[in-house]
Amino acid sequence: MNYIELFHSLTFYAMYGAAALAVFVIIERQIFYMTGRRDASAILRLMAGSANDATRIPAAFLERKSTPVQLLREALQSRDAKLAPARLEDLSEAIYLSSRSRVIARLWILDTIVTAAPLLGLVGTILGIIDTFAVLASSGISDPSGVSKGIGTALYATALGISIALFGLLFYNFLRECSDRLNDQLKELLLRITDPSH
Repeated sequence: MNYIELFHSLTFYAMYGAAALAVFVIIERQIFYMTGRRDASAILRLMAGSANDATRIPAAFLERKSTPVQLLREALQSRDAKLAPARLEDLSEAIYLSSRSRVIARLWILDTIVTAAPLLGLVGTILGIIDTFAVLASSGISDPSGVSKGIGTALYATALGISIALFGLLFYNFLRECSDRLNDQLKELLLRITDPSH
């Protein structure tokens, strides 16, 4: 196996690895958003009627590790500390930013895969064409199967890279929408707890 074939194989392994990583991120984030939205909706339902009444929330519920429940615990601690309104507002902003970073975590991986996959496919295409020219140089047109194999592999690399990018892009946009919805729920929850007027 020459260096071109080695790099060509590595390009395919990188694309398969990127596809597997994209699937992992999609599944993990979807579970995260489903759990988060379920818990946020439950908290908002439990607090309905009296915006600042967190006593309706069962203690067992507050043990959960989801982002909305963590935000709830932190917001209740801040509110119960009887801070000045300006300080409470600053703390609420810090709590929200901390929660937001957990909500959008790992989406950058999917964004990177969407950008990199077509480029990896292009590298695979170039290496496939180089391999085809090497076959032509060594055997001329007397080996049409070698030429066809190189061109086929080059086209497959392009198709694989674009397919991974399209798959990732569809789910990236879907997950961004899910993250925006969860962030909106977290904002509403934080306002209900820390702002008496809501």
